[in-house]
Formats: sequence, C-alpha cells, structure tokens
Amino acid sequence: MNGEVNSRWKSFVRPMIIIASLFSILGFAVGINAFFVPFVKAAFNINSAMSYLVTTATFSAFVIFGIPSGKVLKSIGYKKSMVVSFLLMALGMLLIVPAAKWISFPFFLFALFVNGIGQTLLNAALNPYITILGPEKSAAQRISIMGICNKLSLGLAPVVLALFMDTANVRLNDAIAPFYVIAGILVFLGALSYFAPLPEVKAAGEDENEPENGSVFANSKTSILQFPHLMLGALAIFLYVGVEMIALTSINDYAIEIGLPSPEKFAGYTSAAYVIGYLIGIFLIPRIISQINAMLICSFIGTASSLLIVFLPGTSSIYFVAVMGLANSLIWPAIWPMALADLGKFTKAGSSLMVMGIAGGGLAPPFLGLLKDHFSSYQQAYWMLLPVYLYFLLYGFRLYKIRIK
Repeated sequence: MNGEVNSRWKSFVRPMIIIASLFSILGFAVGINAFFVPFVKAAFNINSAMSYLVTTATFSAFVIFGIPSGKVLKSIGYKKSMVVSFLLMALGMLLIVPAAKWISFPFFLFALFVNGIGQTLLNAALNPYITILGPEKSAAQRISIMGICNKLSLGLAPVVLALFMDTANVRLNDAIAPFYVIAGILVFLGALSYFAPLPEVKAAGEDENEPENGSVFANSKTSILQFPHLMLGALAIFLYVGVEMIALTSINDYAIEIGLPSPEKFAGYTSAAYVIGYLIGIFLIPRIISQINAMLICSFIGTASSLLIVFLPGTSSIYFVAVMGLANSLIWPAIWPMALADLGKFTKAGSSLMVMGIAGGGLAPPFLGLLKDHFSSYQQAYWMLLPVYLYFLLYGFRLYKIRIK
C-alpha cells in the first residue's frame, strides 16, 4: 500500500505541485501587464492606445514564436523547454532596466517582447504537459486547478509591484530594483525546473511511428482550411483572449479614471472571479452540467455584464468588469474540444492554429485604448465587449455544429 502511494506521489502528485507553481509564475508574468498599463502612460507621457502596446508587445510573441516553440519542444522536450522559457523571461525583465534608464518606450516594448517569447514557450510546454500527465477524462479538472494558481498570481502581481512603484508619482528609477529581483527569481526557477523530478511525458500518437486515430470526416479533407468549425473556433479563441486581457489589464486604469482609491487592487477582483468560475467547473462539469452548457451560461453572463458596464454609474459598473472574470472562466475549456472535434490526423495542425489565436490578447487592449481616447471614457469603450460575447453564444449554439452538416 505504501509503495502504491509513493509511486502515485512521484508520478502524479509531486509533478502536479511543481507544475502548479510554474503556472503561478506564468500568471504573475502576465499580471505585470495589468500594472504597467497605467504606469507607462504616466512614465513615458503617452496616450491610452500607446500604453496598451504593453500587451501587444507580449502577445505578438505568440504569433511569431508559436510554431518555433513547437519545434523547440520536439527537439529538447517539455522539461528543458521550461528551463529555457524561464531564462528568456529573466532576460526580458533585465532588459527593462536599461529601458528605464534611457526612458525609451520602444526598448521597453522590446524587453516585454523578449519576455513574451519566454511566456510563449512556457505556455507551449505547460499546457500539454498537464494534459498528458494524468487520465484524459480528468484533464479539464487539472486545467481548472492550474487556472486557479495562474489567476491568483496574476491578480497579485500589480499589488506586489505597487509596493515598489507608485502610479500616482511615477519615477522610472523605481522600476530598476524590482526587476533585478524578479529576474533573479526567474533564473532560480529555471534552475529549479532543471533539477525538479518531473517525468518526461508523451501524448498518445506523439511518436511518429504510432498510427493516427482515424476520422471519417477528416479523411475526406486535405487541409485544415476545410474545417469551418475549426476556423470559427480559432476566431473564438482570438476574441476570448482579447476580452480576457481587457478584463484583467484595463480595470486598474478604469479605477484610476473614476478616482477610486487603491486602483491596483481591482485586477485582483477579476482574478478572484476567475477562481470562482474554475471552482464551479471543477465541481459541476461534467457530472451536473456539460461543458457546452457551461460555456453558454458564461456567455450570457458576459453579455449581461457588458450592458451593465456601460449603463450603470462608473463606481458600480467597474465591479461588472470584474464579473467578466466569472463569465470568461469556462469559455476557454469549452471552445477547444468543440473546435478540435473530428479533426483526426489534422488535430496537431488544428491545435497550432488555435494557439496562434492567443495573439488576440495583444490586439484587443490597444483597440480598447483607441476607443477610450476617442470617447474620453472607458465606459463607452467597453461597448466593444458586447459583440464578442454574442459571438460566443452563436458559436456555442450553432457554429461549432457546421461540421455535422
């Protein structure tokens, strides 16, 4: 009995704990953007649209290095890829120091782009690793647990940085010391990942000599472009990550705009709403509610929240920006299986296309910034959220079924 418990600890529980800590670091890295949006606007004397290039610099790496990351994984494996990703993220943090000294916004964006390369590789390594680590039927549960770790750290990042850097009295020299510390921590975590007892796992069909599982629907196709439900699903991922980043990165700036105290805490409210949604998913899916119905319910919540944000007074509406975290939480887990259904031998190519959709997180926030500058109001700019959630409803009700016809 003790031998069985010890074996499970080594093969499953211990790797789960290690990967959960890595997901937390990934969340913290993304959460830094939520703090930087209002900070760089004051530090570099730029407008809202320009300040949201912070997220564009990070997420553009997902498009440019999405496919190369897959090649790195295939070449050196999951574990070594995690090590390389932490070193790249550390380099990005170190490059922020000369950007602050030179007061160079372009170089600052370059530093975040390098950090984004590390995040791209870490995402490419962690997400399939945690999926493969245990039984396929419980993968959604493991992903939800990782999501909790990720979002809690994401919300914590602005609060931690606010201890060292004051958005009300911005001094670029304040940006130097914290990022030496963060870079050092990332290098330490890279070393820890290298020596951590993580088993090197492989997915079913990952070996080239292993036969592919067939699909009558897929066997009649010659390209992933012939799967409309996949293309529409990739668009859904693109839009999803866009509204996710809007909910997480704009709420602090919105709080500053309407004059609320301690604005850095509001991203934490959004993260808490994500955690609540993940917990609901862990306990209810699929025993009580299906993934598709969970997605539809979340899309309805997002639609209602979008309307309440623009019609309620600002001091009330900002809390519905946080509620978007709850609305978004169970949409991502549902879109993936719906979009990848019946792809057969094209499943891996379809997954690559879906990963590139993460770039939406870099384009939607600057567009929100443009609207905010045009209307001189975040509240009116948030109108852009409504058609996105309506698209999720359309995809959940109808568009993913196109392949059946």
